[in-house]
Amino acid sequence: MKISKEIKAAFFVIASAFILIFGYNYLKGTPIFSNEKILHSVYEEVEGLSLGANVTINGMSIGKVIGISFGDNYEGIKVSYTIPENLNLSKKSKAILYEVGVIGGKAISIQPVFSNTSVVKDGDKLDSSIKPGLTELINQQIAPIQNKIEGILSGVDSIFSGVNNVVNNETQDNLKKSLENFSLSIKNINDLTNSMKEIILQNKTAINSSFNNINKTSENLIKITDSILLSQIKPMINNFEVVGEKLNNTLEKIENNKGTLGKLVNDEALYNNLMNSSKELESLIKDLKSNPKKYVHFSIFGRKNNDD
Repeated sequence: MKISKEIKAAFFVIASAFILIFGYNYLKGTPIFSNEKILHSVYEEVEGLSLGANVTINGMSIGKVIGISFGDNYEGIKVSYTIPENLNLSKKSKAILYEVGVIGGKAISIQPVFSNTSVVKDGDKLDSSIKPGLTELINQQIAPIQNKIEGILSGVDSIFSGVNNVVNNETQDNLKKSLENFSLSIKNINDLTNSMKEIILQNKTAINSSFNNINKTSENLIKITDSILLSQIKPMINNFEVVGEKLNNTLEKIENNKGTLGKLVNDEALYNNLMNSSKELESLIKDLKSNPKKYVHFSIFGRKNNDD
């Protein structure tokens, strides 16, 4: 039986269409003859995510992104992806959009919760979140610094504006004059210093001789003072020595019963006689004061005998 050209052409067209559809889905990452489930997640933005991007669990690839479109009522971006049919993921699992690298694009990482009771089915939706990438983290760190720098720059601008307002032409002229006067004062001080230096150098010999004279005068004053002190102290010392010798001689005589004082100090009988005489003299003076008429008689016509 011969196959007609029409039938051959029909088979060729069908085969070509099948190959075209298979190749397109293969390049897009859409499975055709595999047992896989299609899940969906909604994100606020998916910049950097492309069709065919990996879907992983703990770094292991388990599927591909097969569709990116607007969500229901244009709320967010819906991403469709595949996972193996025999993977028992719970509906509590989460699909995290993360940055693979600086230039590696983005992918989806499943944060799995394994369960045999609430397993996701084909067409179910998983909760989603976006993990900040390196660029976003750098931007988050730089943003506060940028704000501070902008604040500092604005403050500096304000300071310079204030300075420009304060430092007008008149103030600038005054500052210039002040600086000129200050420079002139410094110059005068330098000139005076140089003049003093020249005077000192010219009179160096005279100055040295003056200092030498002062030193000699000081030495002479010291010698004169020492001689005066010695001339005054030496006679005093000699007098003290003479007085000491006389005092020693007197004490020696007293101890040896020589002289009146020595006998008086050492002779007990003489001491007692003197004490008795003193007492008798004292009683006589008292009686004389009490009875003066007993011892003295006065008469205008002469002495009268007491016996008459």
